[in-house]
Amino acid sequence: MVSDVTAAEVAPAPDFVKSLHQELLSLPTELIRVDEETVSLVQGYAERSVLGQRFVNDMLHIALATIAEVDVLVSWNFKHIVRLDKIRLFNAVNIEQSYKPLTIYSPREVISHAPEN
Repeated sequence: MVSDVTAAEVAPAPDFVKSLHQELLSLPTELIRVDEETVSLVQGYAERSVLGQRFVNDMLHIALATIAEVDVLVSWNFKHIVRLDKIRLFNAVNIEQSYKPLTIYSPREVISHAPEN
């Protein structure tokens, strides 16, 4: 799954990042879009001070993945997303609002570079 938030973030990125994004879009993907439900969940994160308003895109990524019930959200964002304390706070809001907890990992946790013996 990819979101319209990601597309907006990639727009000003260097060409190699845009190329990687286009490569992802060429695979079978589902585009998920921000809607009222997403905004409502983001407001819940903001009210609980999970992240500040300055980081609304990070909260949008989490809300979109939560609502879409993705298996795993993979992120390099160690400052705001791939942190145990933040994951617990996001999931506390998710559960309070009757969503399933979201599993969040770094790419290193989900990609294998060599066959295991």
